Amino acid sequence: MSNNKQHTLGIDIGGTNIDMGLMANGVLVQKTSFAVDAFTDRQELLTQLIDSIGSFELNEVRGIGVGVPGIINPESGFIFDLQNLPMWYKLPLGEILSKEFSLPVKLNNDASCFALGHAHYGLGKQSNNFVGLTLGTGLGMGIIINRSLYSGVLAGAGEIGMLPYNNGIVEEFAASAYFKRHFGQSAKDLHLQAQQGMDMALEAFKDYGVHLGNAIKIVMSMLAPELIILGGSIAHAFPYFRDSMQSTINGFEYTEQLEQTKILNSGSSEMGIMGAAALIAP
Repeated sequence: MSNNKQHTLGIDIGGTNIDMGLMANGVLVQKTSFAVDAFTDRQELLTQLIDSIGSFELNEVRGIGVGVPGIINPESGFIFDLQNLPMWYKLPLGEILSKEFSLPVKLNNDASCFALGHAHYGLGKQSNNFVGLTLGTGLGMGIIINRSLYSGVLAGAGEIGMLPYNNGIVEEFAASAYFKRHFGQSAKDLHLQAQQGMDMALEAFKDYGVHLGNAIKIVMSMLAPELIILGGSIAHAFPYFRDSMQSTINGFEYTEQLEQTKILNSGSSEMGIMGAAALIAP
């Protein structure tokens, strides 16, 4: 395969959607998406993924990068554990896609791809050490150290959602399940209600901001990043949890460190795709 091919294909696998797009010269030039909610069968979902990849013109594509919300082998592309897509446990996705399309395929954690996208193309371009937090079906964290992605064993670094918190784990309070369990509605529906000024929705995001703020204080204690970038579907509601989140973070013990830590909202829904594409070396 020629190294002068200009395009890479990035795939961002989430708990509710699979998004993918074609990158050329640092620009996302084509994008498609499909919902995964309707799929429970392992092969059916895989077939849909393959069909969607096949909808792109692949002649100029030099490789496929995939962000996966779980524990994987980045070298072989083998998925060991997907919390939000259990039908894909023990799936050799890299091998399947590589054989199907005769292209190199690289996998990494989806939150890591979100952070990598910002390192190359987004808010992290000027930062040496930062993290990206993805707020959605789960709570993920991608870690950039000295401008390089730190993945850890089986791309398992950054699983902050699994840490103990409030007689449960952090993810139960800082991801979408929190809204369903405590307010009986999805984060998306509550966001629409918050935009209309409805009290319960405003209270829901205020409470959420406190829990997210506590999660961010854990991140600050562990990694002391200069920048924390928030992304994922819940980040669309940032104006409604920003104040309670920041108020909670302001209780961080080391004020000098706090003063040098920026927290920014991504504002982009495409960084996961772009970061996945960046897994393929130029």
